[in-house]
Amino acid sequence: MYDLLAGMRVVEAAAFIAGPSCGLHLAQMGAEVIRIDQVGGGPDFRRWPRAPDGGASLYWEGLNKAKKSLALDLTRPEGRELAVRIATAPGGNAGLFVTNFPAEGFLSYDRLRERRSDLICVRVMGWPDGRPAVDYTVNCAVGVPLMTGPEDESAPINHVLPAWDLLAGAYAAFALMAAERARRATGEGREVRIPLSDLAIASLGHLGQIGEVATTGQDRPRMGNDLYGAFGRDFVTADGRRLMVVAITPRQWTGLVSVLGVGESVTAVETELGVSFARDEGARFEHRRRLAALVESAIAARAFAELTAAFEARGVTWGPYQGLKQAVETDPYFNAANPLLHEIDHPSGWRYLTPGSAATLPESDRRAPVAAPVLGRDTDEVLAEVLGMTDVEIAGLHDRGVAAGARE
Repeated sequence: MYDLLAGMRVVEAAAFIAGPSCGLHLAQMGAEVIRIDQVGGGPDFRRWPRAPDGGASLYWEGLNKAKKSLALDLTRPEGRELAVRIATAPGGNAGLFVTNFPAEGFLSYDRLRERRSDLICVRVMGWPDGRPAVDYTVNCAVGVPLMTGPEDESAPINHVLPAWDLLAGAYAAFALMAAERARRATGEGREVRIPLSDLAIASLGHLGQIGEVATTGQDRPRMGNDLYGAFGRDFVTADGRRLMVVAITPRQWTGLVSVLGVGESVTAVETELGVSFARDEGARFEHRRRLAALVESAIAARAFAELTAAFEARGVTWGPYQGLKQAVETDPYFNAANPLLHEIDHPSGWRYLTPGSAATLPESDRRAPVAAPVLGRDTDEVLAEVLGMTDVEIAGLHDRGVAAGARE
């Protein structure tokens, strides 16, 4: 948690990953982020993973740290009107709205800017024409599951990490800040639409993969755990530990060769093929099977601890294969000594290691992460402070079921 965005108010009406992670990034940089929640919880309020007692969603409380929760009944006109008023409330550092609600509807940009002309609305979408999509349906459509997995596999293999959702959340935060900076200069608001599909397509294009298909006329083939375009693969040590070794730069390659003591054998292959593996990462990729055989034998002859200590001494790039449970329990990066992580109490009733902002700002004080709110915890505060409603007016909303607090 940092204070760089202190004084900025962002209103979020979103579920699942992309929209809430945008709000999370902004909140962890100090912005006041007000979530508009459905009374009783929205579609992701009970999403897995959940606490062992089958209760609170660990997913929801992870994505909504440091935010405020305003619970409204958005199925009713009065609740929707309050949501619009909150999103468009006055203030020089307000008028910033993040959503994944449909582009047409009560939270459409055209309707919102009738209330506040300089509103900035960042809208995460599925496809740019309004068709619904989630990370997995976009990912399959851009071909990634057919590039993933063993070479002899024919069925698609989905990635367990929702990459486009996570990237969309970060990109949405960036886009909102860019639009806010422009508004400071011009006074103009705008809508920013971020379709997951466009983000996926653009990302593959930036990485040269659209160009690869255009110039070769073929899809990229599966290649198991081999790194595409350079040398990298998983190997097993003498004591049965599996690790990933990557050599992209000349320094990484020469360090690996030196530690493993395979210099003479590598030189013989270079002489035979007329290449220099130290200078050409593409050559390492093209002849990866010849090289992997040498590396595999050398790694298989040494114990994990001895080998990895030598890797560290020579700057070899490697990583252990381990489950998240093992990482949390034993890895030095997964404990409270890492300033990213703090043990804090959560609405679920559990206390566990929790990340704050992933950025490290050496000259700024890093505060501990703030837990997510109990649903509706801040309803009265937001209605009073943002809309200036009286206690009597707020009580009437509770009586009619339009708004709810933490215990309702």
